[in-house]
Amino acid sequence: MKTAIVYYSRHHGNTKQLVDALAGAFGGIDLIDAAAAEDASLGSYDRIGFASGIYYSKFHKSVLRLAEACLPAGKPVFFLYTCGTKNQSYTNAISRIARAKNAEILGEYGCLGFDTFGPFRLVGGISKGHPSPEDVAGAVRFYQSISE
Repeated sequence: MKTAIVYYSRHHGNTKQLVDALAGAFGGIDLIDAAAAEDASLGSYDRIGFASGIYYSKFHKSVLRLAEACLPAGKPVFFLYTCGTKNQSYTNAISRIARAKNAEILGEYGCLGFDTFGPFRLVGGISKGHPSPEDVAGAVRFYQSISE
């Protein structure tokens, strides 16, 4: 099954660790860096993932922009994210975009990621050591579960 994952990962490369692990463990995954892509042709993919660190309680604006502009109607989608602290609402904005395009949402996987944004920098960051090898393995298990 041919899969694209549109991702944004900067500060500590937390989200990149997850998408690299998926691309390494499974064939047929193309990674699209949302920061470098003005446009993305996603029509030929069987399913599409959107992955991001969390910025102000949602996916990075570049991922949201590409999802809104380039997600074909009716495609199966999934979400991956890394965050400094866990919250249930991080996928609300990306889910709204997917639902508006009649996408089938296959699921989501989120884990902690080392975070030194804003005031967290003053205390040396939070969620140190994340994503851990267990977190990365969890992402691989998640992807396997939606691939069966």
